[in-house]
Amino acid sequence: MIHSSNSSSSDRRRILTFPVVHPCQNIQPATLLVSLISLAHKICDYQSNSFVTQRKNARETIRYVQNLLIFLEEIKDNKSALPHSINLCFFELHLSFQKIVYLLEDCSQEGSHSWMLMKCKQVSNEFRVLIRTIATALDVLPMSLIDLPSEVKEIVVLVAKQAEKAKSKVELADERIAALVTSILDQFENRVAPSPDDVKRVLDYLNIRSWNQCNKEIKFLEEEIRATRAREENREVDFLRNLIVFVIYSRVVVFEFIGEHRSSSCDNLSILDDASKPGSMISCLDSEDFLCPISLEIMSDPVIISTGHTFDRVSIQKWFSSGNLICPKTGEKLTSIEMVPNSALRKLIHQFCSENGIPIVREQSGIQNRKDVRRTKTEQTSQQSGAAEEAMKMVAEFLQCNLSTGTTSDKNKAAYEIRLIAKSNIFDMSCVAESGTIPYLLNLLSSMSPSTQENAMAALLNLTRHQKSSNLKKSIVENCGLILILDVLMEGLKIETRKLAALTLFHLSSVEEYRKLIGEIPEAIPSLVDLLKENTLDNSGKKSVVIAILGLLWFPGNHKKVLECGTVKVLVDLLNLENSSDFITETLAVLAILAEKQEGSSEILRTSSALYALVSTLESASVSAPAKEYCVSILLSLCTNGGKEVVAVLRKPTSLMCSLYNLLTQGTSRACKKSSSLLKILHEFNDSGSSSNRSVTPEFRQDRHFVHVQ
Repeated sequence: MIHSSNSSSSDRRRILTFPVVHPCQNIQPATLLVSLISLAHKICDYQSNSFVTQRKNARETIRYVQNLLIFLEEIKDNKSALPHSINLCFFELHLSFQKIVYLLEDCSQEGSHSWMLMKCKQVSNEFRVLIRTIATALDVLPMSLIDLPSEVKEIVVLVAKQAEKAKSKVELADERIAALVTSILDQFENRVAPSPDDVKRVLDYLNIRSWNQCNKEIKFLEEEIRATRAREENREVDFLRNLIVFVIYSRVVVFEFIGEHRSSSCDNLSILDDASKPGSMISCLDSEDFLCPISLEIMSDPVIISTGHTFDRVSIQKWFSSGNLICPKTGEKLTSIEMVPNSALRKLIHQFCSENGIPIVREQSGIQNRKDVRRTKTEQTSQQSGAAEEAMKMVAEFLQCNLSTGTTSDKNKAAYEIRLIAKSNIFDMSCVAESGTIPYLLNLLSSMSPSTQENAMAALLNLTRHQKSSNLKKSIVENCGLILILDVLMEGLKIETRKLAALTLFHLSSVEEYRKLIGEIPEAIPSLVDLLKENTLDNSGKKSVVIAILGLLWFPGNHKKVLECGTVKVLVDLLNLENSSDFITETLAVLAILAEKQEGSSEILRTSSALYALVSTLESASVSAPAKEYCVSILLSLCTNGGKEVVAVLRKPTSLMCSLYNLLTQGTSRACKKSSSLLKILHEFNDSGSSSNRSVTPEFRQDRHFVHVQ
């Protein structure tokens, strides 16, 4: 038997790590021999591979194993009994062979060429250690107890002697090119553009001869950065960051054509997938929005006053109690001191604090609370070394130049490069934006090239996604970007581009004043609803549009406009789709906000099959916990705003009561509280005394529809 010493073997192996499998002590020599032969064949198969670096070391190591394979196969063919003492040698060879397989795999791995070059000393040392381990294993081989031809034994003796004397050195060519890369990084740090010939020399040596190969190097290095940062190895992160920016510089400056992935739709998936990840809705928001404008503390109970601005309930109550009847933020005279709970923002704040370990306690000092928020934002920003910082600024200037004066092809490629760069980290995104690319990207939205328009729209989306992109959003708005983005939303050349425009509006709506501005444009909200009706829009597109509507609803003044566009009916129809699981949570979140007000509840109750869709969603086993919580919120609002007639309808399906009781035991604390409130309303309902003067009377029918009597 063989057991693994690596408890996380299902995880992707990091480069230059060797999670070997240790043979059990009581394993038979013949079994171990078969495994050794199999490993030796794997190693010998690498001889046809073209190693970009470590060519000599790899070739010599493979030659040693080829010779030992002759010895091992001769033992197997001989079929003579093997002494148990041979296991010690076999054990050591088995471990060494496993590590050699991993090492050769790393040396030939696609995308790792630049990393392996800069680690050439470490890699050479790994080869030296493994060859010496083979020599040590052969020292304990009981040769006299094995019946083999003398010429085979001579091969083993020769391998042992050569392995013992082997000195795996850094190859001179590797060392020279690595030094050239270091020199280029030094030039970056001094704000000096490297010689194109030097950059090309490095790329040719690493066999990086196309845009796609360059991009594979970048993706590999990004994975290494994530893994290294998780272990808090800051020095290694700086090294990787320098290297990745060198490759980005090469990709942008050296290669003129993107090739087969020029406007790759697969990139769209990664963009839209980001929006579907848990917590992605809050990742785009500026966490400063979670601070009360009065106390500058995280709001535990945000409420909206008549001007549409949000404050913490305790702070605004103190403001009113002091005799102030103006808005603390705008100075506008208040027509009413009524406060409306901002439930959507409250949920986002709780989610943000939960994910970032920030407690929401009223007694907590405001200074500490602010520090927690800003510390979280700082931790999300990558540290930049000098070379990486200056190189990225040079890349940004190059892209800005191509956008302003380049050919049509240059502009398309520049937009695509920005699309990719803006997804990597906040610093790179800031460099690109601060170089003045925003106006040129906005101009490209009017392009008649579907590819160019899509790349420009995706670039703007990615530039607005980060929390610290408020200046970028301001630049977009000040350059008439809202109108241009809405034009794409309505008449984009591809449905994919229209989808990206919807997501961009969502990220822009994370700024409070822009929610109002977007809502004031007559075509904005109707265009989103019209796009939601498109038959060609896929599930990720539907989710993008619903999220955009949700962002606009964070400004109370947009509620009426959303209702007037027939949004409720469209959303209810989405809930009734068989494949609605991808966007059901966001759809219910929108309905939950609308249902909080009388007008929204009335519109939902007037919509055919709305109650059935909500009850069915709550009963579904495949629906997520947040979706069910939104369901209960909607039903609770409908009962509160719709009166006893709504309660009477909800009392009929007995399965609803079961679902609510399940939430009491399995849901979150908020879901439990809402379920308890709804159950209390249902239990207190008196059938014999139920009557209402309301104009909307929904009826629960077994044919899965509701009939409404006006």
